Formats: sequence, structure tokens, C-alpha cells
Amino acid sequence: MNHNVAQRPASTKTVRWLPTDPFAHFEDIHRRMNQLMQQLTTNPAPTDWKPAVDIEETDDEYFIEVDLPGACTDDVVLERNDHSLTVHGQIPARNHTGVLRQRTRHTGPLHHTIRLPGPVLGDKITARLTHGLLAIHAPKADPGPAHRVLIVDPDADLDTSSGGQP
Repeated sequence: MNHNVAQRPASTKTVRWLPTDPFAHFEDIHRRMNQLMQQLTTNPAPTDWKPAVDIEETDDEYFIEVDLPGACTDDVVLERNDHSLTVHGQIPARNHTGVLRQRTRHTGPLHHTIRLPGPVLGDKITARLTHGLLAIHAPKADPGPAHRVLIVDPDADLDTSSGGQP
């Protein structure tokens, strides 16, 4: 019985769609992930980096420590606001003589605002940068007495006997 079915020639080989080793592509994936992680740690975005900060409160001041490894006084500026301190500047890259195998320290632009728990005496703030540690003494300000604020209801009926005043 002849059904006109094409026969496969004996010299044709079967094509394999999957690698013979199921782990063959993991080395390539691992290499690519390492490259990605190296790029992320070598060039971190300035907005992603926040220096380590400790804020200690005593009876008369806030003591703030900011880790700025590699920075000197010419590299950073400290500014104050009502309830915050802002450190900004440029953290310089260190010159390396050998091959840099790992890099996790931040270099480049710095802009970090520290929110203080309460008001401070702005003209009495002192700061010292020693060996990459910025130490800030911010004396507390007396918040002063509380003042009552009049709350007005805009939907209240106008009293005609007082000349239209609420």
C-alpha cells in the first residue's frame, strides 16, 4: 500500500533547539548581571546616595554626625533653615595606584537635607569636619509660648446688628 508519504532522507540530522547542557546559558547570564551591578555601583545616581547620619538629642542641643569619607572642608557646604540642615558639595574621587576590585564609596555630587526634631539657634550652630566625619552642634531654641489663633467659620451667618461683620 503506497500512500505517497515523503520519506526523510537518511542523511538528514535532527536539529536540537535546546542546548545539551541545561546550565550552558547561566554563565552568560551571570557575566551580564555582574556587568550591570558593576555599572550601578561604579556610577551611582547622586539622588540615590544618602550619607549615614546620627542625630543625638540632649537637654540643650542636637548633635549630628554625618559620614563623608574622603571629603575635606573645601568640598562641602552646610546651610541651615528653620528646622533643617542641608549638606551639599562634591565628594572627590581618590586616585588609585592599583586595580580597583570593588567600589562602594560615593564620589561626586552631594545634596542631603537633615530634618531636625525642633527649632535651633541658627547663629550658634558649629560644625567640624575631621577624617570624613562632619560633627554638628545645634543648640536648641526656646520654642516660646503658644499663641491662640482665631478660627473663623466662613459659612457663619452675618450679624446685621454689627454692621455686617461676623
